[in-house]
Amino acid sequence: MDLSALRLSHPRWLDHLESLGGLDVRLPEPTAMAGELLRLAVPHEDIGPAIAGRPQPGTPHWWLLERCVHSLVDAMGGIDRPPRFPALPEAGPYFYVHVFLAAAPYTRAFHRERGISAQVSAATLADLGRNMAVHRKRHGTGGLHAPWWFQQHAVGSLYQLGRLQFARARLGETTGLQIRAEGGPGAPGEPSLAVHIPDFLGPMTPQACDESFEQARSFFPRHFPQEKPQVFTCHSWLLDDQLADHLPAGSNIISFQRRFRLLHRFDDSDMLAFVYGERAHDPELPRRTSLERIIAGHLASGGTWHGRAGWIRV
Repeated sequence: MDLSALRLSHPRWLDHLESLGGLDVRLPEPTAMAGELLRLAVPHEDIGPAIAGRPQPGTPHWWLLERCVHSLVDAMGGIDRPPRFPALPEAGPYFYVHVFLAAAPYTRAFHRERGISAQVSAATLADLGRNMAVHRKRHGTGGLHAPWWFQQHAVGSLYQLGRLQFARARLGETTGLQIRAEGGPGAPGEPSLAVHIPDFLGPMTPQACDESFEQARSFFPRHFPQEKPQVFTCHSWLLDDQLADHLPAGSNIISFQRRFRLLHRFDDSDMLAFVYGERAHDPELPRRTSLERIIAGHLASGGTWHGRAGWIRV
């Protein structure tokens, strides 16, 4: 790891890390690391390479790991994430796995302080392994998909509550103004709960989603009573209302859409990768499932898919 090269590519981020100093950061010894990785649902095929790539104290990798963990701890409990972790291919495919593994004891301690159950804590942190599976699905190699995404979990912002995930967030300018224009509560910058639908967790049935929303309605007032969010928001390709022209009215996706009052559309380049994985860039998209056939057929006929925002009152 060449820190001088890192300063050229990410100067503001490195300045932030240097301002934090060190922290008492530890990684399990290699003989114990496998068990800790399994606790985070890391796929079996990634455990050996992750252990082999363990950073060593006294190296630039370790210096960077310490300060990445410190940036997470420094932001622990807040709504806003610390400065976004950039992609660092030069640090190796498992660098951020080690960062989040070293940060996990701090995250679990925060959960305990807030009275969050061990079950919710474990389910939330298991998203690390899930996003490693997403990386392999999309790229065919080991690594961690979108390490900035897991920063929310590590600092105590996002929680897995049944089938869905909910993140403590703030209403953005566009979404907040549109909700206000519709006569809804909240305004830009005010607390909200962002809804996310993780991959590799089975069907998002109406019953499973009902249970998740009910958990969220009691979970956040109990553990974060100071925030009082008034709306759930969701930004996803799953809310593209064009899907209703192709899917049965009783499908899980359409049932999920109908929960929300739909707002603006936006370009969502992640849709094809989410559905097709590493074959998202194939000239001829696969048509193995009904959803794949619908998406590929719509594009082949000259159509375009979008992401869309939606909201529900808490």
